[in-house]
Amino acid sequence: MSEKESQTRNKRKSLTGTVTTRMGDKSVKVTVPYRIPHPLYGKVINRKTVLHAHDEKNESKPGDLVEIMETRPLSRLKRWRVIRVIDVSPDLEAQTPTEQDVVAAVEDNPSNEESSP
Repeated sequence: MSEKESQTRNKRKSLTGTVTTRMGDKSVKVTVPYRIPHPLYGKVINRKTVLHAHDEKNESKPGDLVEIMETRPLSRLKRWRVIRVIDVSPDLEAQTPTEQDVVAAVEDNPSNEESSP
C-alpha cells in the first residue's frame, strides 16, 4: 500500500436532524426528515428516518438541531456520531411551572373554587 493511500479517508455522509431522545450516557436518537415524490401520483410525501448516534460530550438534548456523520459501528445500533450542535432548543425546565407558581395561580383565581349550596 502506498503512503498516499494510507493517508486518504473515505468521504462520509453527513446529515442534519433533530434530537428526539437521550437514550443513556453518550447516546441519542436523531430524527432526519426528508421528502420524496409519490411514485405514481407525484405528490410530495414527508418521511423521516430515526438514527442512533454517539454523543461523546453529552452536549445535545431533546429538541436540539444537530449535524451527524457516518462512522464505524460503535455498538449494535449506533453507526453515526454527533459532530456539532447547530441550534439549541429552549430549556424545557425553565418553561415548566414550579409548585409555587401553581399555588399562587390557584389562590389568585377564586373562580376555580366550588361554591357551596
